[in-house]
Amino acid sequence: MQPHAAVHLLLHLVVPGVVAAVWYPQRWARAWLILLAGWLIDVDHLLADPIYAPGRCSIGFHPLHSIPAIAVYGALVVPRRTRLFGIGLMLHIALDGIDCMFM
Repeated sequence: MQPHAAVHLLLHLVVPGVVAAVWYPQRWARAWLILLAGWLIDVDHLLADPIYAPGRCSIGFHPLHSIPAIAVYGALVVPRRTRLFGIGLMLHIALDGIDCMFM
């Protein structure tokens, strides 16, 4: 694994952890797990050939990383019941977007 990829994966763990600890200190572990569920959208990588390509930007390439999907994730932030999951999805997309900027 390339060092850049390792940092990217580490950020996908650490950033939701920081968000959970700062905004949900009383239930940070539960909040962190729900935020980490944002990783579920990476299942769309299985549709690509190759599954992992180091120089490929996920945003706009994979179906669950598309603009319409991102709009749905933003909408999930509004209702209280889905807010944490929506935030987790949006954090995931933001981190992937930052990764794309450095490619």
